[in-house]
Amino acid sequence: MRQSSGVRGERSEEAGDSGESKGSKSSKGAAEPTGGPTESGTSGAAGTGGSEESPGAKESDGSSSGSGSGSGKDSGSIPGGGARRRRIGRIARWTALGLSLLILGVSAAGYFYYEHLNSNIRKNKLNLGDKQLDRSAANAEGQRPLNILILGSDSRNSKENVALGGARDDADRPPLADVQMLVHVSADRSNMSVVSVPRDTRVTIPKCTDPESGKVYKGTDRQIINTSLGNGGPGCTVATWEELTGIPVDHFMMIDFSGVVSMADAVGGVPVCVDANVYDDKSGLRLAKGTHTIKGKQALQWLRTRHGFEDGSDIGRTHAQHMYMNAMVRQLKSGTKLTDPGQLTGLAEAATRALTVDKDLGSVKELYELGNDIKRVPSGRITMATMPWVSDPQDPDAHVIPKPGDADKLFSLVRNDIALDGKDKKKDDKNPPPTVAATRKGDIAVAVFNGTGTLVEPPATGRGSDIAAFLVKEGFTKATSDSTPRAQADTTITYPRALQRGDALAVAKALGLPESAVRHSPEVQQITLVVGGDWRTGTAYPKTGDDEPAADPSGKPGEKDGKGDEKKGGGKKGDGKGDNKAPESSDPLNGDDKSACMKVNSLNRF
Repeated sequence: MRQSSGVRGERSEEAGDSGESKGSKSSKGAAEPTGGPTESGTSGAAGTGGSEESPGAKESDGSSSGSGSGSGKDSGSIPGGGARRRRIGRIARWTALGLSLLILGVSAAGYFYYEHLNSNIRKNKLNLGDKQLDRSAANAEGQRPLNILILGSDSRNSKENVALGGARDDADRPPLADVQMLVHVSADRSNMSVVSVPRDTRVTIPKCTDPESGKVYKGTDRQIINTSLGNGGPGCTVATWEELTGIPVDHFMMIDFSGVVSMADAVGGVPVCVDANVYDDKSGLRLAKGTHTIKGKQALQWLRTRHGFEDGSDIGRTHAQHMYMNAMVRQLKSGTKLTDPGQLTGLAEAATRALTVDKDLGSVKELYELGNDIKRVPSGRITMATMPWVSDPQDPDAHVIPKPGDADKLFSLVRNDIALDGKDKKKDDKNPPPTVAATRKGDIAVAVFNGTGTLVEPPATGRGSDIAAFLVKEGFTKATSDSTPRAQADTTITYPRALQRGDALAVAKALGLPESAVRHSPEVQQITLVVGGDWRTGTAYPKTGDDEPAADPSGKPGEKDGKGDEKKGGGKKGDGKGDNKAPESSDPLNGDDKSACMKVNSLNRF
């Protein structure tokens, strides 16, 4: 695993850092748990599985059995005996796989007492901004990618969370989202990308309105991303991510300290590795060199530690979180965990109490279906990545900003449903361009939409009508503009039938759009052009070094760059040999990589 370069100050591990003050970030926030050194392979006493599970055991007879024997109450409530228990175990294991990948692991044991668990789950509005991006377009088979934002909250709103997170004085302050990961599941469910943004990233936080109090939080570009959670709730963090990345977010899931601890206990621990002895007195993590199975409070210490890893910054913490998640996925895929009904009901009780989701994901049934969708992705096609970053010119010792070029490229790959591992097949391999355009320009009907508006920027006036008029001038006399509001980051041309690909390519060529912007989707009724936020002025699409020219509908290849050379990096989109994969600066980690070992900060060794 690559070590981040550059130390951004000795800020404390305190989650209360709002990013507003300069220099050392120390006394304002809530200190991390300091429960003292914890020996490797053992969990801390506070907040472990027993105390988390006991409430659930008293509320439902279905949770009372931990033995799985035929004489317990569980047997009496599950007709069919052993076969039914095995089936429920399989459902529970796969649901836990999907959701543990999202750092929460709510298992399908929720089916034991469905309505009770549903009432445990807190639900919030998905997006608190004034607008949200259009959903990702469906592919040629009508499948959509899924984008789920995963948030780890430092809320101290319960005795368990105060015990695990410390700082009782901060129990009433707005929580911060110190863990933020976007899970992108490809439309065909063949691969998954997980992108982390460091909590110290200074971003534009759009105006958000608290749905309960009605309080309006003004937009700002002076705060770091973890403070967005305090501007009305997780829906403001969703709005911030959409503004930062241009990726439409379908769902969010948020979990607190106690939920992380419960999940780690339920799976019997997660294997992690350090390349030297480490002791971080801020988080309490203490491990000897080598591989250890951590659970309970010690797992939370691992996920929160930053001083002990790499350069002591938040970047190292995101790498440690990626290693932990990959290992947990492998644990659950092995099928050796979460087979005891009593254990599963305790986990479901604790996890749902710790969970907040958007309203469209607000039941165990939806969570199970999501986990069932995710389980289809092989671990070898899961890629964890961190947003490429540079020091923030406004506060270089404490904050970062997205690295120009590399961060844009990472977000663009996700927006366009391209795997970060570079192993995608070309999207339209099944529908190669025809040798000639199917129809004359004057017979090609094109609907043009203005999708240039964002959460913080209004639509560029008249973009739809301007581009439609240009197309008419170019001979596409049936091009018309549609005033229906749209919002998306990238300009796209979609077509409903495979035979219309040549027509769509002809439109793309007239506008200077790359071939990658042309997509087959059965959702549209005719060839549809959405002018995105990447094209706010002019009638010729602004070219970048990564654009692949649209193929000539006559069958001739697209033009080379100005020097007649192949694109930088070589290879075409999706062949895995060019630059169509996560940039190295994002520190990509493959889900099957068992050799990863965290680099220990030399200042935190024992």
